[in-house]
Amino acid sequence: MNVTIEITNDCDSQWVPDQETCENWIQTALDLLGENKQYNVSLCLVDEAGSKDLNSRYCGKQNATNVLSFPAQLPPVFSNQLETTLLGDVVICPAILYREADELGKTPEAHWIHLLIHGVLHLLGYDHKTDGSAAIMEELEIDILEKLGFPNPYLVG
Repeated sequence: MNVTIEITNDCDSQWVPDQETCENWIQTALDLLGENKQYNVSLCLVDEAGSKDLNSRYCGKQNATNVLSFPAQLPPVFSNQLETTLLGDVVICPAILYREADELGKTPEAHWIHLLIHGVLHLLGYDHKTDGSAAIMEELEIDILEKLGFPNPYLVG
C-alpha cells in the first residue's frame, strides 16, 4: 500500500468509512493514475459551522460546502528529506454529504467515495476551473469509481 490516511473526526455523524476503506479507495485512484510514491493524506471531518469557517477563511465563500482540499506546501528542503510525500488535507462535512446523497438518490457510501476521490484529485493538482480541466477531472472520477464498483457520480439517482 502506497498511501496512509489519518482521519480526524470533529463531528457527530452517521456512518463514516474506516481508515482501511479510505486507504483502499485512494490506493485504487493512485494506481489508476500511475502514482507509485508513498503518500500521506489527512482526512478531516467537520460540522457545517467548521466547513463554513474554512470555506470563508481560505476560499472567500460564505457558505458551508461538502468537500475542501488543502494541498501540502512544504518547502523542498523539508519535503526532499521525507520518505512519504505529504499530499495535504481533505476536509469533508458529513452533514452536507448525507443531505446531498439523499437529494441525489445516491447511497451514502457512493457519495463518500466520490467526495474523497474528488478531494484527493485536487491534492494531486487536478481542478475544474475550466471546462477542459473539469472534463478531465470528471472522467478520472468516473473511471476510478467504476473500477471500485460504484456508479457514475454525475448521473443522478
